[in-house]
Amino acid sequence: MERPSLEFNLPDTQEEGKLYVVDSLNNLNKLNVCPAESQCSLDEEENTGGTGANVARSNTRIKYLFFVTFILTLIVSLALVSFVIFLIFQTRNEVDQISSRLLSEKKNIEELKKLNNIILRHLNQSRIKE
Repeated sequence: MERPSLEFNLPDTQEEGKLYVVDSLNNLNKLNVCPAESQCSLDEEENTGGTGANVARSNTRIKYLFFVTFILTLIVSLALVSFVIFLIFQTRNEVDQISSRLLSEKKNIEELKKLNNIILRHLNQSRIKE
């Protein structure tokens, strides 16, 4: 029922030995506090050196990558929209050209019908005379 204390009486050792013992105790405490190794390993990588400089650098890097990704997305979107607008204008020009051709062909067909009617009348009159 008693909880073991995390405080230990360290014997007189050299400074390196003390640091090694403290690091070992910190690692043991991390294992007891957060058993999920993935989160602890991420925290351990971020906190190396004992300062928040790595965390700040990581946050800055994430913000920078987000900003670059956002700018690239905007550029690609702008390029796609420009291409679509270009295609719309090209299609409109093609439709205008086709409609003008159809109108000119319609006029030609009407002229041919008139000529056909004239020829048929002439043939009918020539048959009547014979």
